[in-house]
Amino acid sequence: MLLLVLFMPLLSAYATEPAPVDPRKMTFDAVKYLPSEPDRLVFRNGLVVYLLEDHELPLITIGALLRTGGWLDPPDKVGLAALTGTVMRTGGSGGWSAVEVEDELAQFAGRMNIAIGRHSGSATLDVLKKDLKRGLQLFAGALRTPAFDPAHVELAKLQAIERIRRCEDEPESIASREFVKLLYGPSHPSARESSIDSVQRISREDLIAFHANTIHPNGIILGVTGDFRKDEIVASLLEVFGDWEAGAVPEVRIADVPESEAQRAGIHFINKDTSQTHLRVGDLSIKENDTDYIPLAIANDILGGDAGVGRLFREVRTKRGLAYSVGSELSTGVYDQGMWLLWAETKLPSTKEVLGQLVANIERISSELVSDEELDESKEAYVNSWIFDFSSASKIVSRLMRLEYDGLPKDFFQQVREKVLKVSKDDVLAAAKKHLRLDRVKIIAVGSGGTLSEVLSTFGHVKEIKRSSEGRIHRGRVLLRADEAVRETSYEIDLPPSVAR
Repeated sequence: MLLLVLFMPLLSAYATEPAPVDPRKMTFDAVKYLPSEPDRLVFRNGLVVYLLEDHELPLITIGALLRTGGWLDPPDKVGLAALTGTVMRTGGSGGWSAVEVEDELAQFAGRMNIAIGRHSGSATLDVLKKDLKRGLQLFAGALRTPAFDPAHVELAKLQAIERIRRCEDEPESIASREFVKLLYGPSHPSARESSIDSVQRISREDLIAFHANTIHPNGIILGVTGDFRKDEIVASLLEVFGDWEAGAVPEVRIADVPESEAQRAGIHFINKDTSQTHLRVGDLSIKENDTDYIPLAIANDILGGDAGVGRLFREVRTKRGLAYSVGSELSTGVYDQGMWLLWAETKLPSTKEVLGQLVANIERISSELVSDEELDESKEAYVNSWIFDFSSASKIVSRLMRLEYDGLPKDFFQQVREKVLKVSKDDVLAAAKKHLRLDRVKIIAVGSGGTLSEVLSTFGHVKEIKRSSEGRIHRGRVLLRADEAVRETSYEIDLPPSVAR
């Protein structure tokens, strides 16, 4: 009786404990976050500056967006912009030799990088607060007066040529690069790539002219974050950039792919001795400012954009164990047409089944409503991950710099977030049906020989893209059968009975 009395409080406590809750069924409100607002200044020469103080550590980071890019490369000198960016950094500047620049950076542990991509250039500087003046002098010198040391120009060209050669050793790289060329055309600015010949044609004088014609203060957006005071940093920036004269800044203009080319479907393969088949499936898509961008992004996320959660991962990897790598991607921008892409790497014997699953899932997402659970998970993942894009002062500033560069409103991401919350299942289906079309899909596979072409032929006519002994690509011939006869053929895709609904 005494024991019963002693244990009664414990029994009562257990009796009043709440029932366990399944964490998978728990719901939370969407995260709300308002990032800090940087200061924005414009110098007399047109240089735009964003400033956001962060006094946690005695560090200062400076980033720059340069209104230039590989889209300006002459057709016979593709790679000029990239080489210019490389040698701006490595070839000496501001009256210092290349060796002197490296020694100076090493002395105060500074880090500086410059690169020029397809649509823009970028430059960064990371220094301790006490070394800002020395770092800024080097940074401004590299942007304003690069020396383009002849020896470093030649070294950069040799390194670029070596990278080109090595690309042919990587089947996944071949598949991705050739897929982009199928979508845009090999001579389009969004797809063209440098060759050994194009790099060899580039001279030091070409680099000097490219810099002089495209790098101007009124085409640069600077962002400064870290341990500084506004009046002090403005004075320092004016000291090194204030007397730089404005120039004629190129406006990014990239033509769309002609509709007659964009709507053509096709199946292609590249013969390469490899243990796996590397598959790429997809088509041209929309720009980021398109009204269908949000529902199409949600559709892609449900299809396979979220690793480990999307339909492709579950169907191809988890349930069937056919591929280690599988997924989808919606790549968009504001200057050229976007791209949606499904990819997978699988064994040759399972290539047909995997490709069938990719095609079937495209058909399903564009013909059936997604489930409530899929839609809610995708929307929740997006709005709750949004905060990580603004988790530091440098991320906040870099986001605003990119928005201004692209001509988008500074609250663009907040607008996107609100639109995501309003997306319905009907919106997702309408966008997928409009933009994920099997009658326009392009397929490319990199793998071993005739067996692969036979597998692909069950989906329609197959066109081979041949690689020469030098690794270059030859186009325009259609593989028929083992007798190696070739002729032109249509781009029609026929779905096998196991895939067609």
